[in-house]
Amino acid sequence: MTCAAVDAHVLIVDDDPAVSVVLAALLEQAAMRATCVESGKAALVALAAAPVDVVVTDLRMAGMDGMELLDRVNRVHPGIPVIVISAHGTVRLAVEAMRRGAADFILKPFDRQEIVYSVRKALAATAPAEATAHLETELVGESQEMADCRALLARAARTAATVLLRGESGVGKDLAAREIHRLSGRSTGPFVKVHSGALPDSLLESELFGHEKGAFTGAAARKPGRMELAEGGTLFLDEIGDITPAMQIKLLRVLQEREFERLGGTQTLRADVRFVAATHRDLEAMARRGDFREDLYYRLSVVPIWVPPLRARRGDVALLARRFAALLAKQHGRAGLALDGGAVERLTEERWPGNVRQLQNFVERLVVLSDGPIVTAADVSRELARRSISAPEGPSPSATEEGGGTAGLDARRRGAEREAIITALRQSGNNRTVAARILGISRRTLYAKLEEHDLR
Repeated sequence: MTCAAVDAHVLIVDDDPAVSVVLAALLEQAAMRATCVESGKAALVALAAAPVDVVVTDLRMAGMDGMELLDRVNRVHPGIPVIVISAHGTVRLAVEAMRRGAADFILKPFDRQEIVYSVRKALAATAPAEATAHLETELVGESQEMADCRALLARAARTAATVLLRGESGVGKDLAAREIHRLSGRSTGPFVKVHSGALPDSLLESELFGHEKGAFTGAAARKPGRMELAEGGTLFLDEIGDITPAMQIKLLRVLQEREFERLGGTQTLRADVRFVAATHRDLEAMARRGDFREDLYYRLSVVPIWVPPLRARRGDVALLARRFAALLAKQHGRAGLALDGGAVERLTEERWPGNVRQLQNFVERLVVLSDGPIVTAADVSRELARRSISAPEGPSPSATEEGGGTAGLDARRRGAEREAIITALRQSGNNRTVAARILGISRRTLYAKLEEHDLR
């Protein structure tokens, strides 16, 4: 069965059709599209046939179970979050699912608000990077700046100290956190990530600490928080500079005492985790203004490590670009495609304010749109010009002074945007995931633009 398409596409995998019908109806009410299949094997076929934003799978199924499907999706379709649901859930199973890369673990009977919230949370977590292919699993670079950074990460990993990763958006702080985990004595434990600034206080508290049954409306069963799921491993608090003062107090207590309670509970639990936090914000300035607790800043910043921006290590652009080109060409069925010297030189000249993430996204565009087996400097220049058309700036102050008026300029820009979308859809074979990557926008932004320009 397939529900009406509106927003994100969710693949539901459950061998009980009644559960699938209920799940699909809940997601449709929340303006999402659901496709339902009854086995892990059928899920892999569906994933290969059409773009999917989130997978929701039952744990116990005949043949391929939910854990095996989770492993296969992570390997074959990296970047698509998988939510595991089960009527036989335990904390041990939840921890195992999170260790193997699940976005969430939900107990049956599930509450409507909980399942919709979990899917939206998974979408929000992947949104910043969904225009890229998640190709890298380690920090890449031969520059002295990256060598120094990796050395600091390795030294910090050997200790139990809390690490604060600093740096601009897109530099690879997530990869740096995973590197610390990989090199630590906790590498066999789970690596659990929480996007600290993406949730309001009430939801973030439940997300971190878990909740007891009845703790709030919709809490149909006890649920372990990310703190419990990360037991024996590493808890990565991304965008820590975005949390509110109320949550800063709660987090300070955990860092000081290594203790917490589930929301609505009275039992004190130990936090057997290693904390790694990351932010692109200036926490020192925030502390001086009173926007961030100074005592929490010092607790987090036991070992501060800066991940350098791409413009500070321009020598790594060539290495990264060639690596991305080779991997992405293989992914898109264009094995053998390469960047020539002129293309690499042209890429090196750019500043890349979005850092490694932006470079990867742009190289993927080159791979998809280039005609021949060699990408040239002319190809790079053409796509740089096209990028400025597909992501136009706001109207210039002089637009109305030159006689055309803002209405005429807006119409021309809307026309250029519509044409760019049509071109991207045609070049991607109407694959909206690839089209979004070509345009450098998220899939959800593309869906909104398709609606806006009546292209659905």
